[in-house]
Amino acid sequence: MKHSSPAFEAVKPNIGSSFTSLKFLRNENIKSHVWHYHPEVELIFVCGGSGKRQIGSNISYFSEGDLVLMGSNLPHCGMTNENTNNDYEMVIQFKPDFLGETIWELPEMQRIASLLEKAKAGIVFSENIKKTIGKKIVEMHESSSLERLVKFIEILDSLASTSDYRILNAGKYYLQTQVEDNERINLIFNYVKDHFKEQITLEEISDLANMKVPSFCRYFKKITNKTFTQFVNEYRITHSLKLLAEQPLSITEVCFESGFNNFSYFNKTFKEYIKKSPSQYRKEFNFFIE
Repeated sequence: MKHSSPAFEAVKPNIGSSFTSLKFLRNENIKSHVWHYHPEVELIFVCGGSGKRQIGSNISYFSEGDLVLMGSNLPHCGMTNENTNNDYEMVIQFKPDFLGETIWELPEMQRIASLLEKAKAGIVFSENIKKTIGKKIVEMHESSSLERLVKFIEILDSLASTSDYRILNAGKYYLQTQVEDNERINLIFNYVKDHFKEQITLEEISDLANMKVPSFCRYFKKITNKTFTQFVNEYRITHSLKLLAEQPLSITEVCFESGFNNFSYFNKTFKEYIKKSPSQYRKEFNFFIE
């Protein structure tokens, strides 16, 4: 099977604007299967719905919408698909120097400059920030010309002023090193995305990367700050979260549908990552949304 690197996405600003602001209605912006990157920084607000997000080496599950900021050239998949059931999705894309190369050196812009530096690893914001900023993003999108730009700067400043967020990729996973690293690691990511329900051996994935097993293990840990087994388990556990929240399957069925072939190992791994059992997670999730 042929596997490809993340697709380069060409982004064009809105006519008469220095950045791009797009609004997609329910499930209209379906790019969940497309592993892509672009030099533009991207702010995504998903209003409602739930699903999986993969940004860099981080795989996680979101519910009741999402608010994420991603730096330049950080590979990611789209947030929505036909099962997300979001109300709408807002996507803002801008080049780091869209206001000029030296503007971030101004004292007034230091907070935002720091935010953009952190965004290189991907940032997900909390529930309260998501609700507040989501409304501002819609207001900004419906504004015109200079007012839109001013409101956008205010949005960035608000995001830069909060500590209520989580960095998605530990270490410094930017995928901006060597071109050959980009191609190799994304070949691996694509393979896991397509085959996580199957058994993936270290020999198999090392051969795909054209490396010996020990070299591959060192390489993968250096690039992603986690072992390959941890990465695959994280992918499978995230998929199980989606199934537990969205599908009327038994926990045993969720286990095997997520790529685990041992129920005890699934339970143990789930507790390690989520700090609770699958049944407890499902019970608390259902209580939360009722």
